[in-house]
Amino acid sequence: MDWTPTISELSGPRYQRIVDAMEADIAAGRLVRGQQLPTQRALAKALGIDLTTVTRAYTEARRRGILEARVGQGSFVSETSARRAVDLPHPIAIDLSMNVPPHPLEAQLDERIIAGLEAIRAQSGLTAHLNYQPPGGSAHEREVAARWMRARVPHAHADRLVIFPGAQTILFNLLASLARPGDVVLTEALTFPGIKAAAGRLGVKLAGVAMDDGGILPDALGKACRAHKPKAVYLIPTLHNPTTATLSAERRSAIAKIIHDAGTTLIEDDAYGLLDRSASPIANLIPERTYLATTLSKCIAPALRVAYLVTPDSGAQQEMRSYLQATVQMPAPLMVALVTHWLESGIADRIITAIRNEAVGRQQLAQRALKGFQFLAKPAAHHLWLRLPEGRPDVATDLLRNGLAVVAGDAFAVDGIPPHAARVSLGAARNRPELTEALRILVGALHKPADTRQIV
Repeated sequence: MDWTPTISELSGPRYQRIVDAMEADIAAGRLVRGQQLPTQRALAKALGIDLTTVTRAYTEARRRGILEARVGQGSFVSETSARRAVDLPHPIAIDLSMNVPPHPLEAQLDERIIAGLEAIRAQSGLTAHLNYQPPGGSAHEREVAARWMRARVPHAHADRLVIFPGAQTILFNLLASLARPGDVVLTEALTFPGIKAAAGRLGVKLAGVAMDDGGILPDALGKACRAHKPKAVYLIPTLHNPTTATLSAERRSAIAKIIHDAGTTLIEDDAYGLLDRSASPIANLIPERTYLATTLSKCIAPALRVAYLVTPDSGAQQEMRSYLQATVQMPAPLMVALVTHWLESGIADRIITAIRNEAVGRQQLAQRALKGFQFLAKPAAHHLWLRLPEGRPDVATDLLRNGLAVVAGDAFAVDGIPPHAARVSLGAARNRPELTEALRILVGALHKPADTRQIV
């Protein structure tokens, strides 16, 4: 489909007006993701302007992340709906700090959101989902979610499942339910900053347990359980955040036995489990002692705010529904309805497959760019864990000066000296060209010798 922008009513230089018109037409739906744009020569002729102006406009559109150039094919509207670079906090130009899923064209999120809402409107009307709903989801919504989860979690049933507005709400409510101020909860030595924030608010003490490249060490966990008598153990056993470690079946079995023998409770954060379905949750080994949290934030989109908690029994389910009602009342009903439609129709699995495939492609790109550097990664992870050069405490700051944001190791450390490493979130780049540029900046900073820093 040809596109000719209307620029006569816009202000500013001509190249800027072309870019502004492009953005306006994307917002209005006149241009859609993946749509091919006219060649620069054809657009220059249609607008009656010189070619260099159009070339400058296309260059600026690429810089903003709203246009992609494909070698031998032409220019296309960007395949991602992520925010453009100029909307990011100054001076960050490329933000690889947020661990979010990429949104490839194959996921068809724009189209599937529109079609899903239309299906809901035709079935029950949209306004039916604008009132208060039962906390934790309706019986039908919980049954659909449980049926979908049973492929990985056989004991998932509606009377043991609660629908939450995101995994962070699950973690906060679980800590509030299972522990009191001063109580100890064990985690990996490096853990998700969200659990640190929740524990800090509730006065719960976190104690880190030693890890290696394969994840948490069972012997260290056993010793920690005997020493601390923890109220719970919080783990990310699959595609661990930040190290990407995935526990082996042997470690999962050993950890399940330790938790069972210690008489404590497992909080299993399965945020990334749908990206690596070969790993069976620890919950399958000790379902009576496990709260399993599965979120769509890392495998579809964080702003859906839909996550599922499988509880040890129906009594625990009722307890968590009460906590949910007391804190945030309910998840957003319209978003739950959309996700439920996707689960029933199989669309959710198709979206997840597209996002997983894109994650694999980005990891391959990173493997090539970072060859020779030390890092931990897994094929379908959205991030990698990069060991920074010794004697270079300034690397993360140096990257920020160059407009690239990553997360340094101290954000994940529970106690002790944080590792000299950084989490690099590959999914946060708006597209592969931007990721390529980010990795170029990263490699340049890693190669930079310490004595080249300017001291004033």
